[in-house]
Amino acid sequence: MTSSRKLVIVESPAKARTIGGYLGPDFEVEASVGHIRDLPQPSELPPEMKKGPYGKFAVDVEGDFDPYYVVDSDKKKKVSELKRALKDSDELYLATDEDREGEAIAWHLLDVLKPKVPVKRMVFHEITREAINRALENTRELDTRLVDAQETRRILDRLVGYEVSPLLWRKIKPGISAGRVQSVATRMVVERERERMAFRAASYWDVKGTFTGGDADAGDGRRSFEARLVSLDGRRVATGRDFGDDGQLRAAAVKAGTVHLEQALATDVAAALETVRARVVSMETKPYTRRPAAPFTTSTLQQEASRKLRMSARETMRTAQGLYENGFITYMRTDSSALSGQAISAARRQAAELYGAEYVPEKPRVYGTKAKGAQEAHEAIRPAGDSFRTPAQVAGQLSGAQFKLYELIWKRTVASQMADARGSTATVRLGADPQLSDGRTVPAELTASGTVITFRGFLAAYEEGRDADRYEKDEKDARLPVVAEGDVVDTEQVVAEGHETTPPPRYTEASLVKALEERGIGRPSTYAATISTITDRGYVDRRGQALVPTWLAFSVVRLLEDNLPRLVDYDFTAEMESDLDRIASGSEDRVGWLARFYRGDTAAERPGLKNLVEGLGDIDARAVNSIDVGDGITLRVGRYGPYLETAGADGEEGRRASVPDDVAPDELTVAKARELLERQADDGRELGVDPATGHTIIAKNGRFGPYVTEVLPEDDAAAEAAPSGKKPARKKVKAKPRTASLLKSMQLETVGLEEALKLLSLPRVVGADAEGVEITAQNGRYGPYLKKGTDSRSLESEDQIFDITLEEALAIYAQPKTRRGATAKPPLRELGTDPVSEKPVVVKDGRFGPYVTDGTTNATLRKDDAVESISPERAYELLAEKRAKGPAKKPARKPAARKATTTKKTTTRRTTAKG
Repeated sequence: MTSSRKLVIVESPAKARTIGGYLGPDFEVEASVGHIRDLPQPSELPPEMKKGPYGKFAVDVEGDFDPYYVVDSDKKKKVSELKRALKDSDELYLATDEDREGEAIAWHLLDVLKPKVPVKRMVFHEITREAINRALENTRELDTRLVDAQETRRILDRLVGYEVSPLLWRKIKPGISAGRVQSVATRMVVERERERMAFRAASYWDVKGTFTGGDADAGDGRRSFEARLVSLDGRRVATGRDFGDDGQLRAAAVKAGTVHLEQALATDVAAALETVRARVVSMETKPYTRRPAAPFTTSTLQQEASRKLRMSARETMRTAQGLYENGFITYMRTDSSALSGQAISAARRQAAELYGAEYVPEKPRVYGTKAKGAQEAHEAIRPAGDSFRTPAQVAGQLSGAQFKLYELIWKRTVASQMADARGSTATVRLGADPQLSDGRTVPAELTASGTVITFRGFLAAYEEGRDADRYEKDEKDARLPVVAEGDVVDTEQVVAEGHETTPPPRYTEASLVKALEERGIGRPSTYAATISTITDRGYVDRRGQALVPTWLAFSVVRLLEDNLPRLVDYDFTAEMESDLDRIASGSEDRVGWLARFYRGDTAAERPGLKNLVEGLGDIDARAVNSIDVGDGITLRVGRYGPYLETAGADGEEGRRASVPDDVAPDELTVAKARELLERQADDGRELGVDPATGHTIIAKNGRFGPYVTEVLPEDDAAAEAAPSGKKPARKKVKAKPRTASLLKSMQLETVGLEEALKLLSLPRVVGADAEGVEITAQNGRYGPYLKKGTDSRSLESEDQIFDITLEEALAIYAQPKTRRGATAKPPLRELGTDPVSEKPVVVKDGRFGPYVTDGTTNATLRKDDAVESISPERAYELLAEKRAKGPAKKPARKPAARKATTTKKTTTRRTTAKG
């Protein structure tokens, strides 16, 4: 009797390997490697569809917004493999992730494969043997509401992107894009930078003293502590919080009569306080309790990994994906902080074993869903299994970022079920009557506070990180002396300290994710992609952990704010997110909602996106791309980058200067702008005269960095007069001066004539090979190199340009050539043996960056894959994904006069039921 054959389809090869190890021989587990089809580019539509309602978006915008799907070219081979596997199967299990994206992948597989065998939807949020067995026993039907929600988001993003992006191309720069969430996120980063640009610092002073108090014979004895001046002559002393971003005291502070201490008064008060004895006005002690943070959601995991591990949101999600697919953690896309009963028991049991029974509260802690639109998985991110493996137990199986992230998740989960931290907070207020230098005696009050933890509770396992705060609280784990009202304390030292208010801190990835979630914009599962997009599009640069908007982002945001304000309105975007959640729950119709969004809502008198874009008047591109710096200086965003411009006097041409990338928008003050204009207007530093030509050699700054050049004498000779009746002779072509960029080891301020002449002499002829072909050494965009005919080879150092010998050059050419002219190099790292090909895997440096290879398959490292820290498992995963995609096919050339012969793609129009 033959046993039935069951086909299980998941998204990734890593997930397929893990699940395959838990299922018996009757199961075949295959990976779709993500989505198998998507909306095509309009140019890829069949000719008969390009002029119809699908022509602009590959979506029927005149009807019911039916999408036109195309099987991706690199997935056709995979689809064929899945169809072959399905032919030999008696049942099909669709085991993609249990969220909107996973449900949509399952629907596309169902629609393309068209199985004639029973189909079951298999869902789980952790990959363990127990979870997989439970999932097999509790299959369900495909959830078409989730598919509708995902498809609506995809169509919505296509409508917004394809309507608005061409506007940006025409008015700002080709190749940039707009998006439903990315444009709002960009606006948030730009608005924060605008706040910093408008910020004016306020100077203020405070007074701090060191005092000693307490009974020497008591248990705690005498103890020193620090107190800060809080009131003077009955009026509160101003702190940083009392000043606005305009550098002035806030209205509320002025109304309350707050004292703004300046240096002279602060110094006077400090000196006077040192000469008088302070007494205790009050001593207050309160119990201190602190509860643990909830287990991780997608958003809080991204925030904490950014704070503690310095991981980007994209790196965090990719690392978490690997941990999930290999059975170490539960599903990483979730808005819920709840734990299952088994997980609560596992966390409490482990806390008791590791820290003691007193560290576990009497009753389990229950956490609810915090996000208002919570969906996706139904449980928080936690270690997988009904019992948790400690970091020490998995240390041998994980490396680098994977281990650090697992440890973070384990600590947070266990700590969430531990007891509160307990202690006490004491506050002492001191009074004194210092006599100022003008003879006045004024009452002064100082305060000190400190918190003492007597039972660490969950802090023994984990403490949540915090984002930078403009006004750091002065809370310390400090023990104050035991004093009573009326006690006199000894004054050790009193000092006056000057301060300046600070601008609002720039967003980091952690704080931007937090702000997006608090506003209800987008979904946590998409934040990593959103931040990656605004970075890759050139809207945001990173300065350490801070996200700094580029001038390009300023132009994009201004255009949208002035012309399509709804698309970057925070409340409108959050409202759209809520509408999409209602579509997922079945309480909103997707067709009606898309029609109102795109064509308009007559009842609410709200125009649709189509009307808004078509109704735009003539947009002044120059105004959109201009920002007034002040003092007659304007910053303009040009096609080749930002530059400064001043108006010329009496019709003369104004001055211009490029703005370096390392100057942040809030740093471009009028003074800085003048400096840049002066520096680039400078004709250069004269180095001397070239003895061979008699031309003056100068060094100067240019758009592409520092360089040296020669000053050619002006050719004032007029063109020779032509004989009568003949056309005048053409003007001579003006000679171009020799120029050469400085080497990396050179400085503009110190480069000399000798070095400049050496640079201008390049390329240097090294000699000729046996066939008489000349070999030259020169400096190029990618560094120093040799050239022989069309064959180029990289050099190891800039010094070799000037001192490499012919013998050394011939030795380099005798070595095997690799891409971009480099000589063969050893692997950057060796990672072990691939479990599929059973060949050694290494990391190499290639033409387009580092990549992993087993000698047969190559896979480029992703943006967040570091050569130094990539794990063997991650390398095997990249190779498996590349194998699954199959070899890339070169697109066939389309004959210009025979467009009808273009090969038609495998397509499906969504007009039938999904189930």
